[in-house]
Amino acid sequence: MQRRDFLSSLAASGLAGGIARGARGPSPIALQTGDVVPGRATVWVRNSDAAEWSVTWRAGKGAARTVKGAPLTPDRDFTGRVDLTGVPASAEITYEVALSGQSAKLTGKFKSAPGPGDNVRFLWSGDMVGQGWGINPDSGGITMFDQMRRTDPHFFLHSGDTIYADSPVPSEVKLPDGQLWRNLTIEEKSKVAETLDEFRGCYRYNLLDKNVLQFNASVSQVWQWDDHELANNWSPSKDFSNDARYREKDVKKLLARARQAFLEYAPLRYDRAEATRVYRRIPYGPLMDLFVIDMRSYRGPNTHNRQTAESIETAFLGAAQFDWLKRDLKASKAVWKVIAADMPIGLLVADGKDAQGRAQFEAIANGEGPALGRELETARLLRFIKESRIRNTVWLTADVHYTAAHYYDPAKAQFTNFNPFWEFVSGPLNAGTFGPGVLDNTFGPQVMFAKAPPKGQSNLSPAAGMQFFGQVSIEGKTKALTVTLRDLSGAGIYSKTLAPEPA
Repeated sequence: MQRRDFLSSLAASGLAGGIARGARGPSPIALQTGDVVPGRATVWVRNSDAAEWSVTWRAGKGAARTVKGAPLTPDRDFTGRVDLTGVPASAEITYEVALSGQSAKLTGKFKSAPGPGDNVRFLWSGDMVGQGWGINPDSGGITMFDQMRRTDPHFFLHSGDTIYADSPVPSEVKLPDGQLWRNLTIEEKSKVAETLDEFRGCYRYNLLDKNVLQFNASVSQVWQWDDHELANNWSPSKDFSNDARYREKDVKKLLARARQAFLEYAPLRYDRAEATRVYRRIPYGPLMDLFVIDMRSYRGPNTHNRQTAESIETAFLGAAQFDWLKRDLKASKAVWKVIAADMPIGLLVADGKDAQGRAQFEAIANGEGPALGRELETARLLRFIKESRIRNTVWLTADVHYTAAHYYDPAKAQFTNFNPFWEFVSGPLNAGTFGPGVLDNTFGPQVMFAKAPPKGQSNLSPAAGMQFFGQVSIEGKTKALTVTLRDLSGAGIYSKTLAPEPA
């Protein structure tokens, strides 16, 4: 079988170039890796049709090993994954995917988990292809992914809103200066997603970008999800009855389709006990454990969020996930415990008004004052971290479409029984830029840095350049952790180095 590089093989299939606007979306061929941990890695693939497939991989110049995947079938939109085992530490892994019916092998690479004394460097961002800003061929597509690839990270943490299922992509948008932003368009992105194929089409759309394809073939990823994988601000009680865009009004049916599409397209390792589980720990050598949490699946309804006692209504992580997080944080032997959250802790995120005319809230924060509503669960977690003497926690998030560094200071908080910590915010990835948000003083957050649109401006297009990703570097010798916030050009715009506290 002839061997070609990944993008060349896609071009040979007619998928790397443009497609006709308004035409039904093509069926892209793609690969990526995810959830790399010591000794293991997941390889994900999508074909354009049913196929048998296998992965042949090697570390450096070592011997090749082949793993056969389960057949790719329509019931999973021709997606599949295999788990590589016996992966050595501190190696560059190269691999080939052979698909029956395809004349060319697809090729990829990724970095394995580091060993003792090795440095760690990874990226994070979120909020991808939202507010109508799609793949613009005039500007080279989603160029953020090319900038991120050039940093040569160990992996990329996708902090949620991996798609915008509720945000159609029009053929063009008029910019404030009169110029036109042109989008690549497909049928599945012409309306809000309701059917399973429309949800899948949102993921297929992102795979039509050459920068995304090359990034996926070069950098492993860790995915989590948030609201736009289904619809804006959804909770299990989301009411679509007054939303004329949706013919399907049953949130349970929409959620089942959205969840299936996400699990088909995310390069994550399925949990054997809970097939739909997204929260998980990614152990990444002695320097770091990454705790990927799910602030969406187990929450109660969005309410006025000022209840005085915890209940099912105020749940955000939910009991099972909360207990898992406490247990795994306490058991972690890694120097740094990085908590990947799909929403920020202290920023107010509104969600309209309830039947009594009171403000409703989408995230944790609810306005200044003592811990109330969902803040009670967060207060309980922060208190546990302090009382259990868990050191060196750092929070990473996206969701709010600008970048910031927040320092949570108990000396300036209403709830004070916690150790100070940092939260870093990044994004968006080819979506509208908003902000800055308003901080709630319950946990004493201080804005140490923020970059957002000027006052009075919102939903800035990617052409404005205010797209952001973050970089985390951990130095093997000193164990110091440095966070650098970067813009669309890759330039660092803020940096903070944290020295580890002794265990």
